[in-house]
Order: sequence, then C-alpha cells, then structure tokens
Amino acid sequence: MFEAIQEVLVAIWHQDFNALLTPGSATLIYILVAILISLESGFLPAAPLPCDSIVVLVGTLSAVGVLDPFLAFPMLIIAASMGSWLAFSQGRWLNRLPLVQSWLAKVPEKQMRTVDALLCRHGLVALFIARFVPGVRSVLPMMMGMRVHEAPRFHYFAWLSATMWVFLLSGLGYLLPSLPEPISRLVTMGLMAAPVITLCIAILTAVTWRIRKALQGNLKPSA
Repeated sequence: MFEAIQEVLVAIWHQDFNALLTPGSATLIYILVAILISLESGFLPAAPLPCDSIVVLVGTLSAVGVLDPFLAFPMLIIAASMGSWLAFSQGRWLNRLPLVQSWLAKVPEKQMRTVDALLCRHGLVALFIARFVPGVRSVLPMMMGMRVHEAPRFHYFAWLSATMWVFLLSGLGYLLPSLPEPISRLVTMGLMAAPVITLCIAILTAVTWRIRKALQGNLKPSA
C-alpha cells in the first residue's frame, strides 16, 4: 500500500501522465491531490508544491476517463477552500499573539484602514489573483484572518475564488487532449511556467513599491 502511494505521489509531482493511467490508481489520486491542494493553500511552507499544474493534470485525467470530473472538480474546490480556511484560522490565531499585535501597532492607523478597506472591497479579486501566485495563495487568507472580522464574508470570497480557479485551470486541462499535440505541448509549458512568472512579477512589484516608498521618504525632508 505504501509503495502504491509513493508511486502515485511521485507520478503526480513529476506530472508523469502515463504512470497515472495505471488501473486502480484513481482513488489514491483523489486522496493525494486533495491533501496537496489543501496543504499548499493553507500553509506557507507548502508553497513549492506545484498545485496549479496539478489542477490542470486533474482536468486532463478527467478528460481521458481516469477520473470522474463530477467528483474531481468539486473535490478540488472543497480542498482549495478548506486550505484557505486553514490559512484564515492561522491569521485569527496569530492576531491574538502579543508579538504580532505589537508589530501591527507600529503600522500607521491610516494605512491599516486602507488595508482593511481594500480587503473588504476587493476581497474576491484579491483572492482570485492570489490563487495564481505561489506563497501568496496562503499568505493573503492569513492576512484576511488578521484583519477581516466577518468570517462568512471571507468564506464567500474563498469558495467563489476557488471555484473560478478550479474551473479555469481544470477546464484548460480537460481541453488539452482534444488539441493538436504541438499546441497542447505549448499550452502545457505555458501553464507550468505561469506560477513562476506570476511569482516573479509579484516580487518585482513588491520590490519596486518598497524602493519608491524609500525614495519618497528621502525626498520629503529635503523638500
């Protein structure tokens, strides 16, 4: 049993499509994929897990009949939403720690009100975009747990963004077998590279914003 789990887990990690076509592996694929999606969505140390490509892979396996799309797609949505809830709960717990509260106390009140307004006003868009950025996928729900006090509102955003994310990526995966092989290969390469590209863009944006803030701070005294 352990060897079968290890083989399926390695096949999922390496996107070994042929190995996942083995009869009887569907149940293990359901279980392992649900665990991986939940962990990556809920815990920052699990950010390196290739969950975007795994969701695409599930769509492809559903298209060729290995998995049942009416079971696989809802399972992905539940796993992603539960992972976001775990991250949100971590934020709630961290917000009770005196150390974290002391950090937040150093942030100007005006900036905190701006953050709260943005999270409440653009929560759905933010969660949807965060789904495509490794690391941010778990950090943003954690931040919302620290700042958003309406749990039902968060769950609405989390479930809706998870549904959009799953149907977009797994839907593309479902279409891949019907595409010509050169196009299918290009689309697959693009989907695998997308998380890295979005992560680089997010880091570059954060660094640029930090530099601009530092430059503005240096210019104010001289003005």
